[in-house]
Amino acid sequence: MAVFRSIWEDIKHSFRAGNMVTRLVILNFAIFVLVKIIFVLLWLAMPGNRDKAGDLFEQGLLFFCMPGDWRLLWHVWAPFTSMFLHEGFGHFLGNIIALYLFGVIVGDLIGDRRVLPIYLLGGLVGNVLYLISAQFMPYVGSYALGASGAIMALAGAALILAPDYRVMLFLLGEVKVKYIVLVLVLLDLVGIANQSNTGGHAAHIGGFAAGCWFVFQLRDNKDWSEPINRLLDKMMGWILPARPRPKKAKRKTQPAFRATFGGAKGSGVSDTTDMSFQERLDAILDKIKEKGYENLSQEEKDFLYEASKK
Repeated sequence: MAVFRSIWEDIKHSFRAGNMVTRLVILNFAIFVLVKIIFVLLWLAMPGNRDKAGDLFEQGLLFFCMPGDWRLLWHVWAPFTSMFLHEGFGHFLGNIIALYLFGVIVGDLIGDRRVLPIYLLGGLVGNVLYLISAQFMPYVGSYALGASGAIMALAGAALILAPDYRVMLFLLGEVKVKYIVLVLVLLDLVGIANQSNTGGHAAHIGGFAAGCWFVFQLRDNKDWSEPINRLLDKMMGWILPARPRPKKAKRKTQPAFRATFGGAKGSGVSDTTDMSFQERLDAILDKIKEKGYENLSQEEKDFLYEASKK
């Protein structure tokens, strides 16, 4: 028991102290394990009727999956719950690896608080595309589950932000992000053309488009993470009691994304902005655009990481 208690405490600490990518990984993992525990309990509770246990499990699972028909009208939570739900281990493991890979890039470059909004936006757009495809395309399936659409949104965002960023892949070595993402998109297009899991592939394309759109909007100084985070903060305020916060000393306002991404000025930033900070950040982001993230010095990478958390 001491071992399990220690593991539980480590997980709680990682969730509290970790970034949003870590929290999403833990949340998806916890739900996956919970689903498997429920299946095993049902299986053990009905030793003489395993088929009925399987049917009960599937009915319960469908309650949280994204339907491909108008059951959505009375399963209004499904577009949200389905993007955290996995059944097969291979599906789960692939999604978790991709979530970590692309989520870290996005969080480092445009800030941790934008990771969850992109994830949610990609999942919702993907589910909408799935529902539409279910009405017009063959071999869609009656329901959908998984974080693939949400993760493809992070992949799309990473593609636009740092296409030449290199990641280490098993057996392949260093591969640029643009090639990884384009292969994933190509596989989805081939899947649709071959009429294989067309609904799932359509959801992936929808998520990918949402992630690209988010970054293009951000470059135009339209940050769609702000209203999403305000809504999430309000919802958390309803669930968790408010705690008094210690007063913090005022600090200078940091530059907005438009003022830093492409070197554009005049984004409505307060006059108290530290221009030396802004100019250095402008130079680093311009260098990423011209030469790629991998050509930054360690000092520049550290500076960019700290800037993304502000």
